[in-house]
Amino acid sequence: MSPLPSAEVLRYTAFSADPAGGNPAGVVLDASGLDDAAMLAVAAELGYSESAFLTAPDGRGGYTVRYFSPKAEVPFCGHATIATAIALAERDGPGDLLFTTAAGPVPVTVTLEGDELRATLTSVEPHIDDIAAGDLAEALAALGWPAADLDPAVPPRIAYAGARHLVLAAASRERLADLSYDFARLEALMHRLELTTVQLVWRESPAVFHVRDPFPVGGVVEDPATGAAAAAFGAYARELGLAPDDAVLTLHQGEDMGRPGTLTVALHPGDARIRVSGTGTRIG
Repeated sequence: MSPLPSAEVLRYTAFSADPAGGNPAGVVLDASGLDDAAMLAVAAELGYSESAFLTAPDGRGGYTVRYFSPKAEVPFCGHATIATAIALAERDGPGDLLFTTAAGPVPVTVTLEGDELRATLTSVEPHIDDIAAGDLAEALAALGWPAADLDPAVPPRIAYAGARHLVLAAASRERLADLSYDFARLEALMHRLELTTVQLVWRESPAVFHVRDPFPVGGVVEDPATGAAAAAFGAYARELGLAPDDAVLTLHQGEDMGRPGTLTVALHPGDARIRVSGTGTRIG
């Protein structure tokens, strides 16, 4: 039984048109009657990596959106943003939206492509930070990754585009596929560094990457498709010269979990913000 039977909780997946793929999110289109404890309870009962709660529609496509993992509120969540935009488009039709989040305003556009809805979010202003050698060593120890397993051409950094993510690049697809980490140890480091996920990447080609996102601070081992990390990674790739200013990157995520999804990351000359797009569909 839901702890809040009066709240309509929708279930959508983002970054896949298949309900069995992508990243599931809870979506509450009218959370005006819910307090913080109630929103956290809904998110915890669903057990998805995040759920989105909308309040204060302004009649012009604008909403206040809050995001909760099963353990805590997070400032921004990309896949729940995509899922929410798809849900609104199914109700109201495609178009432009503006989500006011704790990280800042996030415009979203939903278009109909054939028989599929596709949502594109525009991130807040991103930035990239170095990681201290000791913190990097602790992250690798928690993951059980020898330093030699990192790709030296894709150096570790902390990237932000609404939430902070530590980017670590594997030298091989086999290294990325073998994920078994110390949950409590990595969670403690992430809390200390104020990280939302650790984004593990492997570069297949200049524009194609495979990614995985451990998310112990949210109470789940791994996030199946992470839009906020994808936006941060786009900023990271441009900052480090891995991608030109007009690049369109494809990120494959969830394959190793049996929930494959595809995230499209677009850079634009003269605009530091990152566009992340994907499909989505209702579950059940």
